[in-house]
This record gives sequence, C-alpha cells and structure tokens, in this order.
Amino acid sequence: MPTAKPFVQHVRDITHKPGESRELSFDASFGEPVGEGLAVIPADAEVRVHGLLESVHEGILATGQADTTAKADCSRCLDPVTLDVEIDFTELFAYDRSEDSDLLVAKETIDLEQIVRDAAVLALPFQPVCRPDCAGLNPETGEKLTPGTEWNPPEEIDPRWAALEGFQTSEDVPADSAGDSK
Repeated sequence: MPTAKPFVQHVRDITHKPGESRELSFDASFGEPVGEGLAVIPADAEVRVHGLLESVHEGILATGQADTTAKADCSRCLDPVTLDVEIDFTELFAYDRSEDSDLLVAKETIDLEQIVRDAAVLALPFQPVCRPDCAGLNPETGEKLTPGTEWNPPEEIDPRWAALEGFQTSEDVPADSAGDSK
C-alpha cells in the first residue's frame, strides 16, 4: 500500500506473527540535504532501499541496504566529485516501550527514514577524494598538482640555527685536505 511518506512501511500483515517476513523495496528521497562537511547527499537524490522486514517476539526487525549518490568536494584538490554511497542498516522496532529500542511500531507502521538517514551519514566519507592518486594543490601557488607528483617544500633553515650554517665538522672536510695540516 503506497503511503505519502515512502519511508513509512505498513507492517500489519506481519505484526505479532513471529517468524513471518516480507521483502522491502522502494525508492525515495530525504527531502533535505543529509550530511555536513565535504560530502552531502542532496535533498532530491534518489535513495533505493531494499531489505527484509521480519516479525520477532519483541517487534519488527528491519535489515537491508540502501544506495544513493552524494555530491562532494575532493579533500585534496577541491574538485567536485559525485560519489556512490552504500548504506547498511539493521534496527528493531519494538511493540512497546519496555524493550531497549527507541523505535516503536506505531499504528501498525514503522518509519525507516531516521535509521536510513543515520546510516547514510555514517557511510559518507570524511575526506572524499576525486581519485586515489590525487596529488592535491601546491600550497605555495594554489595550482593543482598533476597526479603522481609529490610536493616537496624547499628546505628552510630555522633562524635559531642560522649561525651554525658555515660550521664544518671533520666529517665534512674532504679526506685529501685533512692530512695537509702538517
């Protein structure tokens, strides 16, 4: 039975029938951006959810996967990136508040939106990259480095040690000039 809120699933057919189960499959969107930082699932991104609803003695166990796409900025070079996001979830919707679950079966329905949203946030990469070998930006010029190159900063001498720059040890003196001091 379709609902106005696609994440809300009717479970009347399996409520209080331990051992009964039903396949779960629907497409929806969160209606608002999900995530913060460099990677965000846009409000209108389609979320494909599939899984299983199982009736157990304590309530309805929802397990499944969802997949969607996120928009991100590469954490190394700041180029825009589209990422595939795979989400896994498992949650118990209890029949009454005496169980340890914060989620309840209400009016013979369960609302999967919050658990899928929470799992989606956890599935987003903390530092997305456009490609594994992205070299990032040159910190001095801001130019994008070509993949495979590595930026090596120029060697700077600490001003506190600058007075010792001209000092040479016996190991620094060439061998043939070391014996000429007679």
